[in-house]
Amino acid sequence: MRQPLEGITVVALEQAVAAPFATRQLADLGARVIKVERPGVGDFARDYDQTVHGQSSYFVWLNRGKESVELDLKDAADRELLDAIIGRADVLVQNLVPGAADRLGLDAATVRAGRPELIHCSISGYGPVGPYRSKKAYDLLVQCETGLVMSTGTPEAPAKAGVSIADIAAGMYAYTGILTALYDRERAGEGATLRVAMIDALGEWMSQPAYFSRYGAEPVRRTGARHPSIAPYGPFRTGEGTVFFGIQNEREWAVLCDRVLQRPELTGDLRFRTNTDRVEHNAALAAIVEEVFAAYTAEQAIELLDGAGIANATLRTPEQFADHPQLAARDRWRPVDVPGGAIRALLPPVEVEGREPVLGRVPVLGEHTESVRAEFGVRA
Repeated sequence: MRQPLEGITVVALEQAVAAPFATRQLADLGARVIKVERPGVGDFARDYDQTVHGQSSYFVWLNRGKESVELDLKDAADRELLDAIIGRADVLVQNLVPGAADRLGLDAATVRAGRPELIHCSISGYGPVGPYRSKKAYDLLVQCETGLVMSTGTPEAPAKAGVSIADIAAGMYAYTGILTALYDRERAGEGATLRVAMIDALGEWMSQPAYFSRYGAEPVRRTGARHPSIAPYGPFRTGEGTVFFGIQNEREWAVLCDRVLQRPELTGDLRFRTNTDRVEHNAALAAIVEEVFAAYTAEQAIELLDGAGIANATLRTPEQFADHPQLAARDRWRPVDVPGGAIRALLPPVEVEGREPVLGRVPVLGEHTESVRAEFGVRA
């Protein structure tokens, strides 16, 4: 089956999450991704945990379908091999520590001087200039710098997001930037120099709370699992379990009052007249909702909400998500081989009718070193 990025070669000087997330998307679309790893150690994400058949949950998530090549970039023969690979590549992605690419002569200006058709993508924490340019940047730290931690949690305690959201944001913008550059190269023949900073990527996602606080002249609201600026929107206790639901407009508010709560008079209550009023009196509103829901189980409350066309959700654990009935009904899982066994992997979010993504195996450290040396004719 033909793949969209078939024939595209990507060299990945990558580690941790951000760059591997970007290049894994390319691999799923059929690109050849040659992952360069440190001899004997590899990408340090390989050692974050050993929960998936002895492998790291991070690594198996981010590195399927790639070739692993062990290279010491300070060794002359290994560097010759890397240069040979780059000489045939379409894309180079790197997220080495700040300054490392420049010191190694792997920066965009140096590498693209002789190959202007190459697409060079650098992912960093804070960008190439400015007082933070040399700071190391890990996911939680960028969450702190962008205000996300102060926007999440409860009034008593701020909290981080439960996933590597800064890394994922940067990786996704790198991925879309590379696709854009490949498309533009087809038309203009020129490659591109791309830079993605984690602070910019997550900062884009933080724009709404930043606007709300700056122009609303009030501190950020940390409201736990409730929405800080829409009500009712969040978790509500029932007689047995908790349900989540959200109201987006006045029509839905009226339907909730009439058909679910059976309290139509609430629409005329001045405390709940507009969304802004409901947010101000959210505690009183939640008490009313939970008083009504106390007569139902969570399943019964969801049936009521579904019947009224009110958006709702069941609170699930990550393990329960893996057995989600909607994913099973849509056949969204595929087997992927990893060292030591196999896992079920979720298909990429974009469905292309008539085309199955690659979802290749997760490589053992250095698994492809010798075959790549033979292919490019450079021996150690």
